[in-house]
Amino acid sequence: MSMVFQFRMLSDENDNFVRDYEVMYDMTLYDFHKFILDSLGYDNCMASFFTADDRWEKIHEYTAEDMGEENGFTSPMGDITLGQIIHNNRDRLIYLFDMFADRAFYLELTGAKKPEKGFEYPRVMFENAPAPDQYDPDAVSADEGSIFKEMMGDFNDFEGDDNYDDEY
Repeated sequence: MSMVFQFRMLSDENDNFVRDYEVMYDMTLYDFHKFILDSLGYDNCMASFFTADDRWEKIHEYTAEDMGEENGFTSPMGDITLGQIIHNNRDRLIYLFDMFADRAFYLELTGAKKPEKGFEYPRVMFENAPAPDQYDPDAVSADEGSIFKEMMGDFNDFEGDDNYDDEY
């Protein structure tokens, strides 16, 4: 029986960035890696997936290239399907796309369902805000930033206003 996994992907670099993906449970991590790169408009890069606990602590690494490590903590992405490592709602993956700067996206399984007729998988179901720049973590798009900072910006109008009198 085929199953579709629904993932939500977030970034700690841009609070407005969201991607919701639907992918087949039997998709390899390597194919998921390629799909993510394509959906974000990123160039091919060295990357890793990590399974993560409920506090986003890394558990097991899956690398794009076979590192030949026999330590039990690293496996090649092409040998593992999502269904082999994801079993329950809220299971988590960390997608490390910039190993040198330790930059990552955070994916959480939000649901599973039967494939719908007429749809092709994998697919992007929802997207908000541009992805962080692949190469420059300091590059900030005009559409980036925290929704909290935007909402609280109105309250900054009172800072330094000597005409404001709070005593009545």
